[in-house]
Amino acid sequence: MGFSFQLYSSRDVASQEAFLARLAELGYTSVEGYGGVYGDADNFAEAMRANGLTMPSGHFGIDDLRNNFDGMMALADTLGITHVIVPYLAAEVRPTDKAGWQAFAHELAAVGEKVRAAGKVFSWHNHDFEFEALPDGAFPMEVMLEAAPSIGWEADLGWVARAGLDPAPFIEKWADRLVAVHVKDIAKDGEGLDEDGWSDIGEGVVNWGGLLKLIRAEAPDAILVAEQDKPNDADRFAAVSMKNLKGM
Repeated sequence: MGFSFQLYSSRDVASQEAFLARLAELGYTSVEGYGGVYGDADNFAEAMRANGLTMPSGHFGIDDLRNNFDGMMALADTLGITHVIVPYLAAEVRPTDKAGWQAFAHELAAVGEKVRAAGKVFSWHNHDFEFEALPDGAFPMEVMLEAAPSIGWEADLGWVARAGLDPAPFIEKWADRLVAVHVKDIAKDGEGLDEDGWSDIGEGVVNWGGLLKLIRAEAPDAILVAEQDKPNDADRFAAVSMKNLKGM
């Protein structure tokens, strides 16, 4: 089971294309795209090929899919993306109750139909707000998965843990919807203060050894994507994380 690397984690390097060689050297087999690397897709695709990397998954904003669907699918084709993932919903437009999240899930399902018609998989990526209980106690992430059975889930388990929850029961419950996982760690108390409280994978408090074992058993086809939201050294994060992941 190889590991992918979310390129948002290396957004501050001098050249994302040049950094691909380092990721390949460290043992990553693929990368996950986001808007910052989509500007010159042809050149980026060539750089991936030159380093033996692929991009099976990529993040696409919901507004981009609403307003420029054909353009986004052409971009995905150029980069070899087969998993189209919506990563975020701005606070000012987030639903505030169960009915609102159900309605949003139905809209996502309609977008997902078009994505599947284009021959790709469609999923939602969570942050912590999808795991903040609604007034009736339900979690928005589960409301969405229940309301739209056709959409997949890229589970950012670091954000689940940051919401104060144990990720393991959610993996077990929704294993059949799990198409990708963001492997992300939370810093120990007093550490990671300049990295928004995140850490290199295996250096923090999340039990990634146990979670990876569970994912391999319950959702063995899920893409595993290393990510850190604010590393002050992308090379260090990539290297230390891969060393620890290999040990798991």
